[in-house]
Amino acid sequence: MVTQLAPAAFPVDLDDEAVQAFGAGLRGGLIRPEDDDYDTARAVWNAMIDRRPALIARCAGVADVITAVNFARTNGLPVAVRGGGHNVAGTAVADGALVIDLSPMKGIRVNPVAKTARVEGGVTWAELDAETQAFGLATTGGTVSTTGVGGLTLGGGFGWLMRCHGLSCDNLLAADVVTADGRFLTASESENADLFWGLRGGGGNFGVVTSFEFRLHEVGPTLIAGPLFHPLNAAREVLRRYRDMVPSMPDALTCHAAILTSPDGAQLAALLPAYIGSLEAGEAAVRPLRAIGTPAADLVGPIPYRGLQTIFDAAFPSGRRNYWKSGFLRGLDDAAIDVLVDGYSRAPSPHCAFLLEHYGGAACRVAPEATAFPHRSAPFSLIVLAAWEDPAADAANIAWARELWAAMRPHAADGVYVNYLSDARQEGENRVAAAYGPNYDRLVALKRTYDPTNRFRFNQNIAPTS
Repeated sequence: MVTQLAPAAFPVDLDDEAVQAFGAGLRGGLIRPEDDDYDTARAVWNAMIDRRPALIARCAGVADVITAVNFARTNGLPVAVRGGGHNVAGTAVADGALVIDLSPMKGIRVNPVAKTARVEGGVTWAELDAETQAFGLATTGGTVSTTGVGGLTLGGGFGWLMRCHGLSCDNLLAADVVTADGRFLTASESENADLFWGLRGGGGNFGVVTSFEFRLHEVGPTLIAGPLFHPLNAAREVLRRYRDMVPSMPDALTCHAAILTSPDGAQLAALLPAYIGSLEAGEAAVRPLRAIGTPAADLVGPIPYRGLQTIFDAAFPSGRRNYWKSGFLRGLDDAAIDVLVDGYSRAPSPHCAFLLEHYGGAACRVAPEATAFPHRSAPFSLIVLAAWEDPAADAANIAWARELWAAMRPHAADGVYVNYLSDARQEGENRVAAAYGPNYDRLVALKRTYDPTNRFRFNQNIAPTS
């Protein structure tokens, strides 16, 4: 049983002169609850998250981050860190905390000769892709382009390139970190290697990462990708044939599967292939998928890499209410397919969906202990996505997601992708520990070294005691 440290009591008052001096020392500025832009600054992607930080430090650079961490420690404030603010659990903001907001830190430098990129902590994947694709390069990044580079990478980093180039964290070469005691460290294989290991999958538990250096790969600019839609009554056959094809797919081909509702209200089964390579090879690779059944719509074709990276954006808009359940699957037998298809038919909102992410390839050829991200063997990751608009529908949508996931648990492998977990209070402490799997004890020891007081605890938390 994992024991979490109880949050420290939030201070009732902060000395106003100290707060004013703190704000005056920030190049980016300080936002307080009485400020006009406070509500905008505390809003995050998931509209279910409504938290009121004590202060929001808008950090323009490393000096601001160091100042903010030191102020929090001196004044007994817990710290939340915001990059893209896209996490479903809303860990970027916390009641009574100092939010260290990295969103103004947008620096990107691409080295096309070395095929590397240095990226500051407030960059989103859309912004990084725009810079790297100017040179025909990319690294594994999130499938929703408004996701922050930092949070996704620290949790592991799924994306369209993972089967041929590994996870985002597998492509991380170095990171700059401000630790809980205000030190500025560089972590890499040759410098603070223990911290570097923990940053690759251990979440935001060890400090504020102010910049990342990534390995880049030649990608695009145009690929073969796009959705294949089938009517719901064909979903069982489509998913069975898809399952049978997956083991023989090359690393260059990723094919996710989903059931969703179209804008006109039709429930559809979808296959979502993307081939990372030449157009000719891509056309040949996706041909068997296009031959499954009789699609209601076949939208597979040439697409810019940046278009592929935004293909899910419209389905995940900011400001919608979201609740997810997720886990890796051992496989996709007929019984599991029946559970998913039957369960989706009872979805209470047209924005609900489930997504089967096709895993494997290069991402699963990394040893579980090589990085803090341990889950390197499952063929699929399942996300049950409850999304809706009306707060009055919270209970129905949350119940649907929980019930469908409970029905799928017999088919689940151990572990879960940490970036897909909802609030730890809802998921449970053991579920959070399962996200870190066999690497958990080593991560606890690392936490004791770099954050012994658990200053950075508004995350999928690794407490320094267990």
